[in-house]
Amino acid sequence: MSDKPLPARPTIDLRSFTPARVALGRSGASVPTKPLLDFTLDHARARDAVHAVFDAPRLVADLGALGLAVVEARSQAVDRRDYLRRPDLGRQLDSGSAEALARGATGPAQLAIVIGDGLSAAAVDAHAVALVARLLPLLAAGDAVALGHVVVASGARVALGDEIGAILGARMVVMLIGERPGLSAPDSLGAYLTFAPMPGRTDAERNCVSNIHKAGLSHDEAAFKIAWLVREGLAREVTGVALKDESADRAPRRIGTPLPE
Repeated sequence: MSDKPLPARPTIDLRSFTPARVALGRSGASVPTKPLLDFTLDHARARDAVHAVFDAPRLVADLGALGLAVVEARSQAVDRRDYLRRPDLGRQLDSGSAEALARGATGPAQLAIVIGDGLSAAAVDAHAVALVARLLPLLAAGDAVALGHVVVASGARVALGDEIGAILGARMVVMLIGERPGLSAPDSLGAYLTFAPMPGRTDAERNCVSNIHKAGLSHDEAAFKIAWLVREGLAREVTGVALKDESADRAPRRIGTPLPE
């Protein structure tokens, strides 16, 4: 057997590449005081993000400043406690919102955008407007995607976009929603794309662009990926496991262009 010593593992260098808690050191049987305090602070930030108040009227006003006609809706979850304990209620519109959306529907559109608080209203506050501002020119360029309604939804889970999209007659819905806060990212936004939205769609029928935050995917990168998936999804008439993100390799086809033989 070889007696050569194993090379030293430079774990300390990993901390320059990731916010994950690696190479924290030791103090007796525990970690040093500073990493412990950092953990406690990050945990508190994550809890605060989950319980943060969603300022829907402000978001509506900010989106309106982009020239968008925005409507509000809410799920059947009556408060945050209800939302956290009953995820199913966050996937269903309350009756008043469903009726209002049905009355305001102006006919079929290629795309509807829904923005929901999800598990981090802080993420929506920090990123939603900036992301939409970068997304709109990409949707309007060339073979423009016809954008219908923009809906701001309170107490929302991802699947709430399916019911909203179905009521509005949208061929596809993009749901921008606050993701579950992590210890290194309490304000991460996700985008979920569903073709032919309707209640009962599964996660396998969606595409997701996640980890949109300051230390993750930038607004420009996320907008590019979302626009690519929207155009390609409309062209193929599919989203989910059948649609892979190849945005780094090629441009999307024109909407309505058939797949190559």
